[in-house]
Amino acid sequence: MSVNGHAAESRPSVSARGFLNPRVLAFIGLLVVLVLAANSCQKSQVRFSQQQAVALARQQVDFTPTRTQVRMIRQGIQSRPYWAVSLSVPTGPDQFAELAVVRIDANKGTVVSVATQRTPAP
Repeated sequence: MSVNGHAAESRPSVSARGFLNPRVLAFIGLLVVLVLAANSCQKSQVRFSQQQAVALARQQVDFTPTRTQVRMIRQGIQSRPYWAVSLSVPTGPDQFAELAVVRIDANKGTVVSVATQRTPAP
């Protein structure tokens, strides 16, 4: 009997040991792994096509290229995909009047960098 004259109710006690059940920990671990995998897979997807990358790269330069080269590169710890688009006007072997390399995020379709080189006119 309790102090009030009522029978004491038995309540299940929550112990730390029940919370640290190996099955519960395994389930939580699996959830964390799945969330991380889904996040990294989404970041590594190529949503922006090669043709779209070339069109966007051409908008970034102020010359009309006569040669275009496109490469898919992956950079960073999470191996994010980027399009590297080289636009050029060659004047000879390994010589260019105009040269630009535009790096585009293949997931988002945003320009990350533009590097240009011009050969001064003689």
